[in-house]
Amino acid sequence: PASFWGEENHLLPTLAPPATATPMPGSSSRDSSLDSRQHCAHVSRDADGARTRLAVFIDVQNIYYTTRDTFGRQFDYRRLWAELERLGSIQHAYAYAIDRGDPKQQQFQQRLREIGFEVKLKPFIQRGDGSAKGDWDVGITIDVMEAAPEVDEIILASGDGDFALLLDHVAARHDVTTHVYGVGALTALALMKSAHHFREVDESLLMR
Repeated sequence: PASFWGEENHLLPTLAPPATATPMPGSSSRDSSLDSRQHCAHVSRDADGARTRLAVFIDVQNIYYTTRDTFGRQFDYRRLWAELERLGSIQHAYAYAIDRGDPKQQQFQQRLREIGFEVKLKPFIQRGDGSAKGDWDVGITIDVMEAAPEVDEIILASGDGDFALLLDHVAARHDVTTHVYGVGALTALALMKSAHHFREVDESLLMR
């Protein structure tokens, strides 16, 4: 049988798939209930002409599994970075991953650093009953709340619906614009609806 790495040459994190990585029946990234503001053109400068300040948060585990399960391909972080640079000035960029001490994973994490991300690692914990622990939900939440007062826009790459309340909170409290990047059918509807802009992961953000 194929290994976890399959036939891929690029390096990806290892962990059980996130609970949100299950298609929502009848769901779509273009659900008619989504506010039309989510799909309007985005301006990369503030009213005073200064470049928009961005803070970027990548749920690496979630993005890996949702793109793999939908496209059978890998997410292209360099293409993402290039797209974000067109949106504004990246002030903070964090990629949250799991550390199992695997050399291949370490190479992947180093590539993220070379692109410009600060990689935050959490150890993989195997419980006695065979289940695993290793998610970054609390860490991402804390970092988003700390960064929100310092930037104009928050970019979150994840399909996890648990972040919907977080985006609602920072948008209301700090008047920031929020973006979500995710695979349409595997992104929680609540998360899409909570963001000002939803950017569906498509061919333009996949490895070729």
